[in-house]
Amino acid sequence: MKLSLPTPRSGPAAMRLQAGFTLVELVTVILILGVLAAVALPRFADLQGKAREAKVKAVTGSIKAASGLVKASAMASSVSCAQAAGTSVTLEGMSVALNHCYPQALGVFNGGVLGAANVAAADGWTISGTSAGGAAAGSALVIELSDAATPANCSVSYTAAADANTPPVITSTVSGC
Repeated sequence: MKLSLPTPRSGPAAMRLQAGFTLVELVTVILILGVLAAVALPRFADLQGKAREAKVKAVTGSIKAASGLVKASAMASSVSCAQAAGTSVTLEGMSVALNHCYPQALGVFNGGVLGAANVAAADGWTISGTSAGGAAAGSALVIELSDAATPANCSVSYTAAADANTPPVITSTVSGC
């Protein structure tokens, strides 16, 4: 028995057997990738802005939670909520000055509402303003995210309790993050 190997083809029949991509197929793939990039890129372009916005909202929630925790601690310690100043509670070893049983709007990171909420300058926050020294009833405190496009429009505002029956006002601005 004799084995024979197939002979290689030559001529036009061999050209038709070769595999590869045509120019039309390559252009089509490039166009599809271009359209996908044009649609997907804008969705991911502003991730830093969204992250800063989320950071402002998280700190706003942290300040609200800390304010409620301080109020509960003051009530549990039988602190008189009629007093606008001069009282304090201790949270995790830190003294938090009170204003009608809520944290004061002090312009420091290690006391008042910022200390109670564990907000730090090392996290990118700057204190942009404190009215009435922060200890008086109704004092306002504004902190801004320093790396935002417009820090004044990427901020958290805390206005201390005006009286024993009015809780503090805590708002956030995220239009410039």
